[in-house]
Order: sequence, then structure tokens, then C-alpha cells
Amino acid sequence: MAGSRNNGSSPISHLAQDQLLSILLLLPTSSILSFATTCKRFKYLSSSNTLWESICRRDWGHACVDAIKSSSSSSSSSSSSAAAENQQLLPWMKMYQRVTQFDSVSCHKLIHPLVDEAIPSPRASHSLNFLSNCLVLFGGGCEGGRHLDDTWVACLSKDISAVLKWQKISAGFPSGRFGHTSVVVGDCLIIFGGINDRGVRLNDTWIGRIGHNEAFGPTLFWSLLDVGCSVPPPRGAHAGCCINNKKVLVYGGIGPNGLRLGDTWILDLAENLHFGTWHEVVTCPSPPARSGHTLTCIDGTRVVLFGGRGLGYEVLNDVWLFDTSVGHLSWEQLLFDLKNVPGGISLPRVGHSAVVIIGGRVLVYGGEDSNRCRKNDFWLLDVNSIPTIKMCSFSASSMALLMWRKLKAGGYKPNSRSFHAACTDYSGRNLYVYGGMVDGLVVPADLSGLRFDGELFVVELVLHL
Repeated sequence: MAGSRNNGSSPISHLAQDQLLSILLLLPTSSILSFATTCKRFKYLSSSNTLWESICRRDWGHACVDAIKSSSSSSSSSSSSAAAENQQLLPWMKMYQRVTQFDSVSCHKLIHPLVDEAIPSPRASHSLNFLSNCLVLFGGGCEGGRHLDDTWVACLSKDISAVLKWQKISAGFPSGRFGHTSVVVGDCLIIFGGINDRGVRLNDTWIGRIGHNEAFGPTLFWSLLDVGCSVPPPRGAHAGCCINNKKVLVYGGIGPNGLRLGDTWILDLAENLHFGTWHEVVTCPSPPARSGHTLTCIDGTRVVLFGGRGLGYEVLNDVWLFDTSVGHLSWEQLLFDLKNVPGGISLPRVGHSAVVIIGGRVLVYGGEDSNRCRKNDFWLLDVNSIPTIKMCSFSASSMALLMWRKLKAGGYKPNSRSFHAACTDYSGRNLYVYGGMVDGLVVPADLSGLRFDGELFVVELVLHL
């Protein structure tokens, strides 16, 4: 009997620390915090910095955590040994909590060099991607309805406020276009479609590979990708993103006859990225036809579609989830009641940006409404709550409160804009925004009262670490 009482504790209490850590990493964070309340040993273990760094890697990805550690070490002016110690002492549990709870951003204008160096011209409906620690800018439309066919590359430093030096790429490149998609796949860019200044919709597929030359700096090598004879119809103002690491998802846009499209296409890329195959995905239900919307991949297998302009020229605010992890490809609408979102009357938009940030949520910025009033607001779409919502069958009013949160913005005040381009760096903490259409502030402005913008600024998540 005495032996039974002595052995009456849970078998889990006899496990070694590394075994317990492995088990904890299989649990959601809420269960880990509950586990910490059971005894002093488990409380100590559940607050371990090693555990929480592993949780951050699990939930945010290795590239994000490595970028944060690299940034932390570069900000230290001490010796290399002290910098290494600083990396080890990063408060990962606190950082995880701050990322979950953050409610504000801070904007910083990035100044162009004061010397006579070439910089990109103002534009809209272009693309901006983060690739190999560089910003890559391509194409777009400019004054007079003309398209652009230039490619610019700027290498980023670890100081987000540092002056950027743009370099124009003179190698072969895709023909001029705007309203195309440019998607990062591994260490390459995949460009599809767009519209040229003759109004012709395109459906060609290009691949760009970045290279670094010690003498001349970064460069980008473009080539037309072999995709066979089965391709999506020509289009512009569509949306695209990378899924499953080696596929490109494209949805909607404006076709050759000017009608908005509601079709879904996937580009399967070969292992060496030398060729690919397009195929259409037909599902029921699927989102209504639209243009000027966004597609954002949140965890490799799930994609969020938001907003855009519909068949009747109405501006939309619906949210759809495309899921590749359930054994079959499917679209599902995430219903929410707009009137239950604080400030949600401003949510419908087209020509906005929507990018995934640290923590796997979507940061929505800018765009315009049905009256073409441009926006300068930041919204957080909490995609992490989506699985919980689906399983618990929340009401549309509850969905609204869980999914959406308007963020406060401090620092530099950029102009309201639409049809800009945005991307995040590896840390997921810094959003880079370039160009777009803004209110006409110069004379003469065009007849619409708009002008093309050539401003670059960075939006930093305020985490109060």
C-alpha cells in the first residue's frame, strides 16, 4: 500500500526534461499555460526560454525567429560573446505574448539618397517582393496610362531606417505591364499576367532569379517559364500567392472582355523550377468574381481572400479561406457581421494590400471604397482564430469580434493610398510599402484628382519588448 501511495503520482512527472519539452511542443499554447499550474516543476519548465523559442519557431517559422535573433545581435554594440549571450536571453515567452496582444504600428519614411542616383519613378498596380534580403520592384502603371517594364532591387540593412540604394536591373525582363501578380517561390519570383498600356490582358508566366555580384551588387535574371499549352485566360488585377512551397495560386481578375473573373488556377512547379503546369480548380462553393482583391497564404496550406470589386462594380468585404490541407481543395466563406466590427463600416475595400506578419495573422492596409476614397488605416485579420471558429460554430456577430481588429498608427503619416504594393521581411515585424495612387497634391493633377506616388516607407509592429 505504501508503495502504491509513493507511486501514485502521474507517470508524466517521471519523464526527463527533454521528453517533457517534446510533449509540450505538441500542445497549443493555452494547454501549455494550463500545464504550468499543476506544480512548481512544471511551472518552471513551462516558462523556459528554450521551450518558448521552440514554440515561436513552431508557430512563426524558423526564418522569422532567425531574423529576430540576427536583428537583436546587430543592435548590440558589445563584443561578439556578449551579442551571442544577448541572443540566448531574448524573452521569447514575453515576445510571444506581445505578438498575440499587439495593437499598434509605427510608420517610418525611408529617405532616398541625396546624391544624383537613379530611383524608381512613381507608379501604381506594380509589385514589390522581399527576396534574398532585398526588395524587388517591378512594373506598374504611371502618368498617362503608360505601363512600366523596369525592375529595381534594393538590399536591406538590419537598420530599418537606413537609406536604401536602388539599383535598376538592365538584364532581360518581362514586357511592360500593371495589375500583374508577382509571387515568391523559394529563392525565385513568379510573375503572371497583367495589362499593358494598349489594354491587352496577358497570360504569360515569367521566373526571376536573384544574384549578387561583389562588383555590381544584386541583379535579377528573368526568363519566360515553360508552362505548356494549358494556361489561364489572360487577365489583370487578379491576385496570387505561393502555397505548399512550390505552387502558385491565382484567383479572379479582369479578363479580355473587361468582365471580372471568378476562376481558381494553380501552377505546379517542377522541382528545379525550370517548367510548370497550370490547371484549373473547380469547387463549390467558390468566391464571387472580382478584381483588386488580395490572396494571403497564412501557413503554407491555407489562403485568405479578402475584398476587391465585384461584377456589379460594388466594393466587397467578404473573407474566404482556401484550404489545401484537408485532402481536397476547397473554398469556404468565413461569415461575419460587419456592424459588429468596431469601425467596420470602413472595411470594404479594393486595391489594398494584405500580407502575413509574425504570428500568422494578416495585416491589411489602405485601398479605396466604392466612392474611390482612399484609405490610410491598418487592420489585423486574426486568421489564427479561424480553426477555432469553424469547430465551435460561432455566430456571425462573434466571428466579427474574433476576426478583426483596427490598429493604432503612430510615427510618420503617409498619404492615403490604393493600388500600392507591400511586403514583409523575414522577421514578419516590418512591412515595406511603395507607391500607389494618392490624392492629387500637385498642380497640375490629372482630371481624376489623383497622382501616382513614389514614396517608400516601412511599417513596424509595436511590440513593447
